[in-house]
Formats: sequence, C-alpha cells, structure tokens
Amino acid sequence: MRVQRSRNAVLRAHAQPDVSGEVALIIEEVEKGGDAAVLSLTERFDHAEVAPEELRVDPNELESSVGVLEPDVLAGLRTAIANVRTVARAQVRHVPVSVELPEGHSVEIVERAVRRAAVYVPGGRAPYPSTVVMGAVTARAAGVEEIVVCAPPGPGGRAHPVILGACVLCEVTEVYRIGGAQAIAALAFGTETVQAVDVIVGPGNPYVQEAKRQLVGRVGIDGIAGPSELVVIASEGADPQLIALDLMAQAEHGPDSPVWCLSPDSSLLDAVAAAIERLSPSRPSVSAAHAQLVETGDLAEALRFAEGVAPEHLELVGAEAEALADRVRSAGCLFVGAGAATAFGDYVAGSNHVLPTGGAARFQSALSPATFRRRMARVSLPGEAPARLARAGAALARAEGFPVHAESMERRA
Repeated sequence: MRVQRSRNAVLRAHAQPDVSGEVALIIEEVEKGGDAAVLSLTERFDHAEVAPEELRVDPNELESSVGVLEPDVLAGLRTAIANVRTVARAQVRHVPVSVELPEGHSVEIVERAVRRAAVYVPGGRAPYPSTVVMGAVTARAAGVEEIVVCAPPGPGGRAHPVILGACVLCEVTEVYRIGGAQAIAALAFGTETVQAVDVIVGPGNPYVQEAKRQLVGRVGIDGIAGPSELVVIASEGADPQLIALDLMAQAEHGPDSPVWCLSPDSSLLDAVAAAIERLSPSRPSVSAAHAQLVETGDLAEALRFAEGVAPEHLELVGAEAEALADRVRSAGCLFVGAGAATAFGDYVAGSNHVLPTGGAARFQSALSPATFRRRMARVSLPGEAPARLARAGAALARAEGFPVHAESMERRA
C-alpha cells in the first residue's frame, strides 16, 4: 500500500468508464427480448450457461444451502441479521401523524411499504452475503411483502451457496441467477420469468450503476454507488496501528477506493505511515491501494475537508477528534471512538453498509426502511371545513387559470 504524506489534502477524481451507450443497448435488448435476452447476456458477460428454467433458484436448492454453511459463517450471519433488523425496525413509523388544522379539517401522514423490492448482490472476487443482509433484512423490516435477490451466476451457472444461505436466513422470496445491467433491466421491466419490482437497491459495478441511473422513473433506486471511501480524523491518543488497519481495510475494496487520515499531529501521522509500511507487505489484498496522510492546521480544518468530501465512512479517533461528532453533517456513516472500526459497520454493528459515495452524503442517506416506504397524505374535510377553505382555494385556482378547480371547491361550500 502506497502512502502519501502532505500538508494539503487532495481530492482524487476516479474516472469511471463511460458505459452509458453499452448499457442502453443491454436495457433495450432485455426490454424487447425478455428471458432469451437475459440468458444470452448472462452467457456473454458472466461466461455462464443457465437453463431457462433455472433463472430462478429452486426453493429446494435454497433450503439446502443453509446446511453447507460453515458454522462460524452461519453464526456471523445470524448476528448481522439480528442487529440490522433491530436497528431497521426502530426506524419504522407505524402510527400515522395527524395534523388538525384551524378550518376544522385534518391531514394524516401515513407510511406504506412498496409491495415488491429487489436487492442486487454483486459478484466479483468473492460472494457478498453481507449485502443480502443489509438489503433484505431492511426491506423486510420496512414491511415489503416480496423481496427479490439477483446475483451473478458463478462457475457452471450456479449461485454461490453462501448467497443462497443468506437469502434463506433473511426470508428472501425469490432468487435469480442474473447479474450486470441485464439484471437491473429484467427487474425494472419484468420478463417471462422475472416479475418487475418497485424498488432496486444494492451496490455493483459501473454497468449496474449506469443501468440503475437510466431506469430511474421506471423503478425506484437507492442511489448510484461508486468506490468505497474512508476519512479518518485523528487526534492525540489515537492508536496508529488501528488507524492503519482501518485504512487498509477499506482499501481492500479496490485501488480506486480513496482513504485519508487527517490530523494536526505530525508525529501521529508519522506513526500511521510507519504502521502501514510495516503491515501492508503481508496483506496482499491492499497492495495496489493508496492512502493520503494529511497534516492539517487544526481539527477544525480537518473537519472542513471531511465535510467537503462528504465521505461514505468517517471515523473520529482520539478524545479531541471524537468531540467533533455533533458537528458532523455530511457523512454516509459516522464511527466515533477507537473501538468503532468501519469494518463493524460493514458487517455486524447493525447500521447499513449500503451508503452514499462520491459526495452524495451531502443530500442522500444510507439504505434504510425509508428507502422501501412512501409517505401519503390522507385528507379529510368534514362539516364546515370545505366552506372555510373554498374562498381561499378558489381565488388561487382562478389566478392560475383553473376555473373548474375553483368551482369544484365552491360547490362544496
């Protein structure tokens, strides 16, 4: 892992490949061709042959997958599921909020879950059962009736057993052996085998994210995910080896994942650099990564930089740095204190690891039950309320050139 020491933080732009044209062709192919197109694209991109009747994973295959999980993996999944479920359920509002207005009417705000949602689970170097947990458990806690998982098929066209096992434990309704932009298109439009969904969530490669972007409006999405990010703000007393491990842990997501450590303490940054140089040679999963260690004038400057990045993950380590917690406005998830490693949030803390990246934390939140729920106003105008409101409403309607709107209100007065 390469280390860069500086006094000025650098925002490194990671250019994503322009796949918009290719993705548009894939989406069109799936929209027109249905299952046949999905199968052809799966063979082309995933190098896997899947029989038409095997696009959807058979329930018997799903159930048997739990039995082949390693005991520690099974225990880890159960812990993650329990904690994510507890945090997600605490966020769901079941009781409507009712507002009584002076004209004698009321407006209730009610929340309703979407009926059908999908979680995209990326392929790559390894299976990601944790993404099944983050998406499916949260959707279930939100009240979604039907939860679908799509994951790219592995060798021989089979779904990975640990993905299937996680799907069973998370009460997933359907699982499909489909990956890439073709999976997103199939979920958005529906095919002979795949029924369309209302919302699609989950990370994925640039093809997956571009497909989500192009299909917004046809289907709801959680956001557009880019490379993982971590900013650590550290002050005196922080453990440099733990900081080094946290930086390297996030860098495992790939060489395009930016990681920074910011501190006004030059000796602490030196110690972090030394720890990285000592630890990284024996950790090949981070050999291509790059860490920026930046000396700032003070912690306020470090926080200003972090707020400018609006990182996916922000850690505050050391007593003075931890005191900044209430001032943080823009971060996907905030980790406070030496024990709060970002990796806990990726797996078992109970927070969600599907987070905004690329500065989107300025305006976007983590995946939560709200992603799968919509708010709806219920308006009741009993008794004299229509008469009390009609004059004001009719005047505004006529000012906008809608006389029948005005008449509709006045007839109720």
